[in-house]
Amino acid sequence: MFDENLLKTTIPENKILFCGNFLRPKTTIFCGVFRMRLEKINVLYCVLAVYCVCFIFRIYEYFVLRTDQSFWGEAFVHKLIGIGILGLVMQSCSLGARSIGFTREHIMRPILAGLGFGAVVFAIVYVAEIALLPPTEFRSLDVYVSTYAVSSNTGHQTALIFFVICLAGNVINVAMEEGVFRGLFQKLLGFRYSFMGAAAISSALFGLWHVIAPVRNYTDGTSSLGGAVMNALILMLTSAVVGFKFALMTRLTGSLYMAMANHCANNVIVNLVHVTSVSGEDTLMFVRISIAQGLSFLMVAVWYLVASRRGSLPAAGIEGAPASHPQP
Repeated sequence: MFDENLLKTTIPENKILFCGNFLRPKTTIFCGVFRMRLEKINVLYCVLAVYCVCFIFRIYEYFVLRTDQSFWGEAFVHKLIGIGILGLVMQSCSLGARSIGFTREHIMRPILAGLGFGAVVFAIVYVAEIALLPPTEFRSLDVYVSTYAVSSNTGHQTALIFFVICLAGNVINVAMEEGVFRGLFQKLLGFRYSFMGAAAISSALFGLWHVIAPVRNYTDGTSSLGGAVMNALILMLTSAVVGFKFALMTRLTGSLYMAMANHCANNVIVNLVHVTSVSGEDTLMFVRISIAQGLSFLMVAVWYLVASRRGSLPAAGIEGAPASHPQP
């Protein structure tokens, strides 16, 4: 336990709400003991250690369990383990759910905003894709469950159980990835780096997180070395950009919910809505996803710049920076 009176000497008493292991100033939420420890260690090493443990389980699932190639069609086991690891790290560091972005207030509004934003952006992209196809090329817009692959989706399931599995798998996915990358990592890194620095590091790790599929395609013999390297580089870049967009959303809204909802909407739409043409199914899927994510990133970036210039960003805290830490 930490000395409450010690911290009260530096923070006005009327700005502190003591609750268990937490001190909650109006401008930030952090654990006193945890902050003192972070001043003595490199938080980047802590983040990398947690990341490596999660990545080991990810490798095991993709190369050994291969649940995404099974009946389930989703690589969800390492995500469940990741949620467990997140909980253990939070408990060992005396971090509450609120402190990494799982706030209890104003939940539905950011969730609806994230879902709506994803739906509108992808609707624009689907309409543009169909409009650009020659009239004799386009056949239909279909709804069925598929599994995301690097260059195209696989599977064609229409039974209700697969829609349920798809939705549940994506909820687990966003809970783990947003909780770890935009919640925990952003929180820890924020004690030492500015928001932009922390977002850049967590987004780079998020990009590297997605190289596993191209690597497996190469080891399985379904992709050449050159193709695997190219796919890995493109996937790393696009995933890093998407991760940075989610970090901006989290900073703009003060919680993880809009980023989680938007992340889930993106994945579910890609898994369920398919363009069938004479050339096949989802032949332009990679282009579709790249344009949708690029467009949404630009829109969120403009939103962030406008909010930053107007001084309307929420008070710092979700990204982990203490009130005294300089923000952009």
